[in-house]
Amino acid sequence: QKHRLRLVATDGAFSMDGDIAPLREICQLAQKYDALVFIDECHATGFLGPNGRGTDELLGVMDKVTIINSTLGKALGGAAGGYTTGPKPLIDLLRQRSRPYLFSNSLPPAVVGCASKALDLLMDSNAIAQSMAAKTQRFRSKMTAAGFTISGKDHPICPVMLGDARLAAVMAEDMLNRGIYVIGFSYPVVPKGKARIRVQISAVHSDEDIDRCVEAFTEVGRKHGALP
Repeated sequence: QKHRLRLVATDGAFSMDGDIAPLREICQLAQKYDALVFIDECHATGFLGPNGRGTDELLGVMDKVTIINSTLGKALGGAAGGYTTGPKPLIDLLRQRSRPYLFSNSLPPAVVGCASKALDLLMDSNAIAQSMAAKTQRFRSKMTAAGFTISGKDHPICPVMLGDARLAAVMAEDMLNRGIYVIGFSYPVVPKGKARIRVQISAVHSDEDIDRCVEAFTEVGRKHGALP
């Protein structure tokens, strides 16, 4: 409390487990101790929340988060670059002092055009964000019904928890042989005993794609003893 400015920084959504930060509680603590709240929204921008505005919209604290850092890649499709939003004095300061801003080349026009169009689509309608939520729920519920454990809550990053590193590797390879590209993660990327296959649901996936993926997981899981 002796410092003039205090800042609480967190990811809005954590990419490896699909966990969502408890932003309501964080914002309450920040208000109590007169601190600013900073969130990294790289794994939330464009699809979390009713209109795809991110974790702060999802949890109803858009008016309590001061600074947002995010990417023009991932959901915004630009594959490079990012941005910071916040109070004008902060942005003015970053334009003068931020090393990634001062010592970086400008983004290629094609990247800017792609990200700008993605933002237009998201601002014009919430159909994409709503579709993502429905597809995510479809995959998570069907995988759970099949007997798998899916980490995280309602996030399109869906880690299929397997525990054993070798099992995750051979199952991911077997899924690829069936035309489904998923990645196995194990120690040291994740803690020991927390090996998983990370699945990422996309707006371009159809219901048929999702159902075929679940069917393939079920077949491969039974083949390698991950399911009874």
